[in-house]
Amino acid sequence: MKRIYRSKTDVKLAGICGGLGEMFNVDPTVVRLLMIFATIATGVAPLLITYVIGWLIIPEGKPE
Repeated sequence: MKRIYRSKTDVKLAGICGGLGEMFNVDPTVVRLLMIFATIATGVAPLLITYVIGWLIIPEGKPE
């Protein structure tokens, strides 16, 4: 089972989109664009709150 981690190398703000891109083998830019679209479609507050919670609870980097 794959675990999600925040990326240490592909970071723009917290590394969450980079980590999702690594997990699903997708370019992190595509994940970032989907996040922007979802933010516009659902309103800023729900996705912003979800992102901050993810920032707090998702561990950074893969364990060695």
